[in-house]
Amino acid sequence: MIRAIFFDAAGTLIHLPRGVGWHYRHIAARHGLDLEEERLEKAFAATFQAATRARREPAAAIPRPDSDKEWWRIQVRHVLAACGQTPGGPEFHALFEELYAHFAEPGVWALYPEAVPVLESLRSRYRLAVVSNFDQRLYPVLEHLGVRHYFDTIVISSETGAAKPDERIFTAALSALAVPPAETVHAGDDPEEDWRAAQAAGLHVYRVDRPTRTLDGLPAFVRAL
Repeated sequence: MIRAIFFDAAGTLIHLPRGVGWHYRHIAARHGLDLEEERLEKAFAATFQAATRARREPAAAIPRPDSDKEWWRIQVRHVLAACGQTPGGPEFHALFEELYAHFAEPGVWALYPEAVPVLESLRSRYRLAVVSNFDQRLYPVLEHLGVRHYFDTIVISSETGAAKPDERIFTAALSALAVPPAETVHAGDDPEEDWRAAQAAGLHVYRVDRPTRTLDGLPAFVRAL
């Protein structure tokens, strides 16, 4: 019997209607930098991928009370450098602070269209949680989108000190809800961080694979287990 359902956040429940490059270009322009959106998009993808691999190392597995802010400061520097820009001191500080705050503002993130109907259909029968490698900005994002109340707990990597695919982030969520992995489903879109990691932790896995497989099929998947 399934008692709980975990959800990944970005790519599963929420997304950026505009790409990361658009947001970086918009904020950078406010600070006097004229950057190409496509170049920013590529630089961010490369920087984020490399930094994410490094964050999975055992030495990085500690809670980050600054909610990853310093980690993001380094990544933004790398992205700008890859685009030929190295703003210094006060200029960079002001740009970064606005950029970091921007991704927690209303209107930046959006829910996938099926998210609310699916959550509505599940919440009366199952305990729901978010398990994400996001940081503490996820709390206001979910509040702005009107879905925070659906979840019994939100477990994020910066607070647990373990990022998916580390099994410990799933263990923390299971402990928070007092449910065993065999009675839990994890829904996510990433083949390594969600599918393989949750399966290795003993959970059932619902593979979100947009656009062919969205959250629409999750209720039937859970009922069939």
